[in-house]
Amino acid sequence: MRLSLATALTAAALVTSALAVSAAAQDIVTVEKVDMVRYAGTWYEIARLPNKLQAECAGDVSTTFRLRGMRTYDIETRCRRNDGSEEIDMGIARVQDPTTGAKMEWRFLPLALAWWPFAWTDYWIVDLSPDYSWAVAAVPTREAMWILARKPELDAATYDRLVAKANAMGFDTGKLIRTRHSAP
Repeated sequence: MRLSLATALTAAALVTSALAVSAAAQDIVTVEKVDMVRYAGTWYEIARLPNKLQAECAGDVSTTFRLRGMRTYDIETRCRRNDGSEEIDMGIARVQDPTTGAKMEWRFLPLALAWWPFAWTDYWIVDLSPDYSWAVAAVPTREAMWILARKPELDAATYDRLVAKANAMGFDTGKLIRTRHSAP
């Protein structure tokens, strides 16, 4: 799969804005430990904060993490666009904090641009179910956040609890977009 120019440019813009880390971002705490093997697999987006990278995604958003090495994943993101077509992007994620495994960064730009400092975006796991059935991932600047689950839906009580916790962490949860998934 090839990366569209628009996706590459929006990814670069998101990364550029992520470099402006505010003092408030310093207090975002990740989970204590992420087992890379258990985190691998498909995650369905339940909700997200609006971000430029996903501006065209209307629903059916998922990300699949496939172990590539000791501290890396191949990742594939999918979504249904507003016009009904499917967007598929391939990327790579690498663990930046091997002690916890909770701080990663990912890129969707081609390998030839991997050296560029703006090619990589932080991806921190800030909440995770003990059974790995749901997770909350975010960018430390609070400009992007995702509520994820192993199934395309999440019970209301769990969702409300995760939104409340994200709000307590300083995320603008009033802007959350609920992700619609087509019936199987």
